[in-house]
Amino acid sequence: MKRKILSVLLAALMLLLIAACSSPAGNGGEDPEPPQTGGRQDAPDRGEQQPDREPAEEDYDGRLVFDRSMELSYAKCFSLDYYKGGYKLASTSDGTKILIVPEGMSVPADAPEDAIVLRQPVNNLLVASTPVTSLINAFGALDAISLTTTELDSWYIDEVKAAMEAGKIAFLGSSKEPDYELLAASGSKLAIYNAMLTEDVAAQFDTLGIDVLLDLSSEEEHPLGRVEWVKLYGAILGKEAEAQAVFDAQASFIDELAKKEKTGKSVAIFYITSSGTLSTRNAGDYMAKMVELAGGDYALSDVGVGETSTVKMEYEAFYDKAKDADYIVYIWSMGGRPETLSDFLARADILADMKAVREGNVWCTTPDFFQIQNTIGSMVNDIRLMMEADGDLDELTYLWRLK
Repeated sequence: MKRKILSVLLAALMLLLIAACSSPAGNGGEDPEPPQTGGRQDAPDRGEQQPDREPAEEDYDGRLVFDRSMELSYAKCFSLDYYKGGYKLASTSDGTKILIVPEGMSVPADAPEDAIVLRQPVNNLLVASTPVTSLINAFGALDAISLTTTELDSWYIDEVKAAMEAGKIAFLGSSKEPDYELLAASGSKLAIYNAMLTEDVAAQFDTLGIDVLLDLSSEEEHPLGRVEWVKLYGAILGKEAEAQAVFDAQASFIDELAKKEKTGKSVAIFYITSSGTLSTRNAGDYMAKMVELAGGDYALSDVGVGETSTVKMEYEAFYDKAKDADYIVYIWSMGGRPETLSDFLARADILADMKAVREGNVWCTTPDFFQIQNTIGSMVNDIRLMMEADGDLDELTYLWRLK
């Protein structure tokens, strides 16, 4: 009997030992969890976890996933954000939004409802601003422009004149009275205007289904901020690298000038219209700041402080403030276009007593000065060269001496 009981106990012990060995360690005998793959379920088992595939651009089709923002050095009146898949969203300080959709991609469902949608490639533009045209031309995208509001004879940019003569760019009429029939027939869907766009023209554009982008570069505080708008147009036309190179070239002039000492020389900038009205640049104007960046002092630093553009002045008041200026920069294209110093003095006898006139330091801007916004850095450098020039140097790239 004792042997029988002992045999039963030994059998029970053996069963317990077998059950313990069959349970996985550390889980209390519960069912084991499924293995973790860390990736696709059909990935081949190579002994280690497979990395996830990098999403391709087409994976972002139809949706906006933020990537980064464009770096800007001086411009304050626009911004641009990049999104995955090549989408870009630009915003200007007047509240305009421009969504740039890459070729082959669809418009995202979550795009801002009030955004202008531009599908790349962008072309057939109406550009009613000569400075904007100069920026676009500078990075080699002039073929994107088909209409202008500046007549052929008024252009000083050779590439634009050649394009108009070849029929690639058509004159639409003045910016205030464009030819709407020609505009409708052209198929253009985007007009780039300056801030002088009138309400009636804007209303007509709206009727024709033409979107408007206002170029606000003239509102930038720093002269190079005007040039930096080239980056916005480069983004719209798919030429960011080329646009960046244009900006960098102009910024390099300012960077080099910043390393130099001030000249101690003063400069007055003005012009006299055919009707005899004298206008000078305000102290807050970008041309006055160009003088300062060149290492000079603006002679009318207390006129129109904080204001841009020009202000009309009486001759005597102007003379009192500018008579001791070391240099005169005369805006030739707006001021009767004098060819000699005698032509210049014929506009007002009082000018003859100015120090700059007596010392032969009256310089004029070239005819293209206000059309080529893409060269502002080089223009600033010319102002510096003017202040360092001796009597034998009479011509620079954008300035020439009246004799």
